[in-house]
Amino acid sequence: CIHESEMVGLLGPNGSGKTTLLRLLSGVLQPQQGQILLMGRDLRAWGRRSSARRIALVPQELHMPFAFTVEHMVSLGRTPFLKPFLGARTQHDRQIVEEAIEATGIAPLAGNIFNELSGGERQRVMIAMALAQQPAVLLLDEPTSHLDIKYQIETLELVQKLHSQRGVTVVAALHDLNLAARYFPRLLLFQRGIVADGAPTEVLEPGLLSRVYGIRVQVGILRGAEHLSILPPDNREKIAAEEDRPQPQVHVIAGGGSGALLMRALADERILFVAGALNIGDSDHTLALRLATDVITEQPYAPISSSTLEQVRKSLRQIRLLILCPTPFGPGNLPLLREAVQFAQSSRPVVLLTMSENEALCSDHDESDDSSMTTRDYTGGEATRLMRELIQAGAIEAKSVGEVIEIVKKQMVIAARTFPPDSFSS
Repeated sequence: CIHESEMVGLLGPNGSGKTTLLRLLSGVLQPQQGQILLMGRDLRAWGRRSSARRIALVPQELHMPFAFTVEHMVSLGRTPFLKPFLGARTQHDRQIVEEAIEATGIAPLAGNIFNELSGGERQRVMIAMALAQQPAVLLLDEPTSHLDIKYQIETLELVQKLHSQRGVTVVAALHDLNLAARYFPRLLLFQRGIVADGAPTEVLEPGLLSRVYGIRVQVGILRGAEHLSILPPDNREKIAAEEDRPQPQVHVIAGGGSGALLMRALADERILFVAGALNIGDSDHTLALRLATDVITEQPYAPISSSTLEQVRKSLRQIRLLILCPTPFGPGNLPLLREAVQFAQSSRPVVLLTMSENEALCSDHDESDDSSMTTRDYTGGEATRLMRELIQAGAIEAKSVGEVIEIVKKQMVIAARTFPPDSFSS
């Protein structure tokens, strides 16, 4: 939910869904499921003309096939208010256009040809055109792309000023994390869906950014708490981080919210763990991005691929203990259960979490009888058969997250005494 007069920045790699969300919010795209509400009313019910009077979209670029002047371009923002079939602009319309030109500081450019302007000047003109719509909501798709640092700052200073003076709700897709932290009090981080939502200090967390963007970063605070700076670590920091960072010795197989309580408990106990494979969009995947040392990721709604399964096998060769949460099993994730059986048959500890009724109520997982594998078996009985093999191979059953944590601590001590750290890596 985006509230009135909020200023929200959308972050994430290319293809993560930022522009798609803006197009949905503007009404250019229609949602396949659910509704987009504007002032409590379905956006589709407003109609294009009415919604254009309340929502303005500033695209990344705009090329005009005609030699329109800046003033003419800004006046196009009044189109939703004109009568159909070339309705004439009134004195009121002209006054609003003049105010938009003044507010964006482009009065000296009013007679210039739009296509002949610099990138920063064109960006200001497009914002002025949006302001001429007198919108309650201003959507910006990468407003600082292709601009030098001077125009980037000027553009966002202008947006911030319009937000504070006019109370306009601002939603902007951005690539520059530093500028996002500086200008936007609330950030949404995307990875084929929203994986984090909050203040810059909450969303711009190094581990989370590293997993989403696939690159190690460091986050520093400049001038007290006024500005976050996201920088790549230098070579010495990279080497030191790799050498000093302890390796996780626990692997968690979860899904569908079944691992939420457990992953939080492991993090509270500072027990490092790998999670996966988990599909993007799964609530366990979103949580694991924050809490796990590493997350093995699969595409949304997709079965476990051979390449993803190989990542799981690589992790299982390196860890000491496997925890299996009470997740439902279908054909898509059944290979994970087979890997768990092989892990147990190699005489390494596997812990099966069968949650108590009280804990199930507190979990994101909605299963009435987690202790019974048959209620979670969508494979025609194959998952139930594999679970029996797992128990026969020596898997330990635990009825609560607290019990799992105690077992993990004991098994870690036993494993450390029995097996050298790299004994499973060959």
